[in-house]
Amino acid sequence: MENSQLNFEKKTIRKVTRRIIPFLFLLYIISYLDRANVGYAALEMNEALGLTSKMFGLVTGIFFIGYFIFEVPSNILMQKFGARVWITRILITWGIISMATGFAQSANQLYIIRFFLGVAEAGLFPGVILYLTYWFRAKERASTIAMFMTAIAVSYIIGAPVSTLIMDHIHWMNVPGWRWMFIIEGAPAVGLGFVTYFYLTDRPEQAKWLTSEEKNWLISELRKDEELREKKGQQISSHKTALTDPKLWHLSLIYFVYTAGTLGIGYWMPQIIKGLSSYLTNTQIGFIATIPYIIASIVMNYWSRRSDRTGERRVHTALPLLVSGLTLFSVGVVSNPFVAMILITISLAAMYCFKGPFWSLPTMILSPATAAVGIAIINSIGNLGGFVGPYAVGWLKDSTGNMQSGLIFLSIILIIAFILVLAMKFDKKIIALKSQKEIGKV
Repeated sequence: MENSQLNFEKKTIRKVTRRIIPFLFLLYIISYLDRANVGYAALEMNEALGLTSKMFGLVTGIFFIGYFIFEVPSNILMQKFGARVWITRILITWGIISMATGFAQSANQLYIIRFFLGVAEAGLFPGVILYLTYWFRAKERASTIAMFMTAIAVSYIIGAPVSTLIMDHIHWMNVPGWRWMFIIEGAPAVGLGFVTYFYLTDRPEQAKWLTSEEKNWLISELRKDEELREKKGQQISSHKTALTDPKLWHLSLIYFVYTAGTLGIGYWMPQIIKGLSSYLTNTQIGFIATIPYIIASIVMNYWSRRSDRTGERRVHTALPLLVSGLTLFSVGVVSNPFVAMILITISLAAMYCFKGPFWSLPTMILSPATAAVGIAIINSIGNLGGFVGPYAVGWLKDSTGNMQSGLIFLSIILIIAFILVLAMKFDKKIIALKSQKEIGKV
């Protein structure tokens, strides 16, 4: 009987996973492709529009200002209208704005378009993290989040060669390839927006693709998770209380510093690779850039499953930051291109290992009533690092004449993030659940 129940539970979770994760995975691939393809466009766009390194850093970073301002309101509106309707809106508007990037004629136009791209996309990631709490129990979330967030690495794996191939080979109507890249890669978001409206299900209660028994069991299990958080004193009664919770701001600071490091390397990766050899074509740079992300996607999922299996969160969140910081510092001081590429791969893989364990923490601390605001605050404050990192690298590159100073800066802030994680003062029962069975038995 016990084995039969266990098989039923596994089958239900597997059914939910197969229904939800692949589709969200696809949406996030498109999302990251449309925000990160500016890094590949820079191989030609910077010269065409007369952008300095500092100006390019501002082009990439200003996206996160719009994202920051509108993220919390966007996530509150998702609670009001439902994930299906609101994610549809996000996809269609960001797709249209992303396509508009291909028509920019000056740096100022790029600044405006990128700002509004951030406004349009604000709320997607925290909205998805919140949405996953409607469908998955706490003990499954690190692995589930990691599966979803592997889409970031996959977006680079797909986006790097596709973007550079478009740039090198599509020049229809004598329009430069980098412009066509924005137009072509922005269109899928619009199409998927309409698909989202008919495919997503807001809550388990509305899932016609689950049997009554599966639906009732899942609703019951999710309710137990909520009761456990209340029992352990994790319930936050209002949005105002959430805003004054020091744990929330500590997590926000960690994510801010981490994001400055990871996006600092992400947006500048094509130009870093180009700097390793003067003989590489755009397409060759694109294919080389996929290597670190292939490794990262594999290691990230292993690390997150390990965190779920052991129930440990603090070390699984902190250690990748230390590894990434140390290896990125080494990239800044070595001269051999082959060694530099190995170190970049290790550093990037470690950065991605951070994501799954870290994003399991907010959903363990915040109640469902305030999770939308809490997760959005962490992500929006954290994503301001997306402005700081790329802009700082561009400023340092213009000031010193080389990329090494920017890489050393990024390594230092990643080590700061490592220290901040170790300094967290959460209840050990929350951060390092020795036995995941505790959740399952409540």
